Amino acid sequence: MESEHMASPPAAPLRPPLAGNPALTERVDRLTREGELYRKLDSSTVRCLACAHRCLIRAGGRGVCQVRFNRDGSLYVPWGYVTALNADPTEKKPFYHVCPGSMTFTFGMLGCDLHCPYCQNWRISQSLRDADAGEMPGEIAPTAILTLAERSGAACIASSYNEPLITSEWAREIFRLSKAAGLITLYVSNGHATREVLEYLRPYTDGYKIDLKTMRDRSYRQLGAPLNRVLDGIRMVHEMGFWLEVVTLVIPGFNDSDAELRAAAQFIVSLSPDIPWHVTAFHADYHLRDHPNTHARTLMRAAETGRSEGLRYVYAGNLPGQVGDYEATACPNCHRRLIHRYGLRVLDNRLTGDGRCPDCFTPIPGIWQRAERRALYQKGGFYAGLDQHGL
Repeated sequence: MESEHMASPPAAPLRPPLAGNPALTERVDRLTREGELYRKLDSSTVRCLACAHRCLIRAGGRGVCQVRFNRDGSLYVPWGYVTALNADPTEKKPFYHVCPGSMTFTFGMLGCDLHCPYCQNWRISQSLRDADAGEMPGEIAPTAILTLAERSGAACIASSYNEPLITSEWAREIFRLSKAAGLITLYVSNGHATREVLEYLRPYTDGYKIDLKTMRDRSYRQLGAPLNRVLDGIRMVHEMGFWLEVVTLVIPGFNDSDAELRAAAQFIVSLSPDIPWHVTAFHADYHLRDHPNTHARTLMRAAETGRSEGLRYVYAGNLPGQVGDYEATACPNCHRRLIHRYGLRVLDNRLTGDGRCPDCFTPIPGIWQRAERRALYQKGGFYAGLDQHGL
């Protein structure tokens, strides 16, 4: 006699990633939980909303990033680990209009939705796509990350190193705790975002740095995404009120033509002339190790292009002392130097406490002061607020 209830179909086996050793894969797949940034399309198919690929993932399948996967009709996402955890100068992110001279406590996970051949963090960003990559993660709780950030004396906390969009559930929980503690929260991202993920992040995220890698669609597609999706991501970040800074890594022979640099500057100024644009120097890495490094003259030309197109804050990075005044922040009205930098070091900061030029009182856009820290009482003591510079 047949049972009155049909047996459930067997669970679809989880597809292995594109690459990676079995021990790493097993550990990463275990350190997950059900995500929030997805829609169920039917009993076995989901649509991921974390990045602009909007992957349709069937049971047992993985997204383009390889770290978000469908287990029995639900999307599982990275949770409970880091592969990188450091206190860095905020200028390294780079954010030049966020608490100059402060430190940013930075965490990263694994994976990316792009595959740039020059990635400087390829060992973690490409760990499940490239057999030569891979860093074993260490388990940690969001509260432990906040405790370490507090002890470091950092003014800010950032999700970086890998692409944070694909681990947004994890970052949002850390940012939720961090905002309550008075930290400034920052995303360091490729900008290949959806409106859904930005709305999800916005209540707990203050600043957003985006890499604008090229202004040629064909070149962007070689990295893994259409140009228009990244431009849309930049527009949305600006429109939704995140503090936005844009970075272009200037690579000889890839994106360093006058026409392409001018197009990038024109796009940014069309959103706002107050958006800082960083043009930074490439150095040979990953699959472009035989490629020439960027010369200071090229960065100066790129920075001059940005200023000529009307951007008020253009910076040249990664070549300390070689790019003239393009490391400094100047008042766009009286043109006096406000923040003197050498590489990642802030040597002098003349801004008033509310972010104005002390000579002509022009307001300079940015996040210049930390929110008041709430005392976090713990067994044996508490953490009190730090000053504007996190010192």
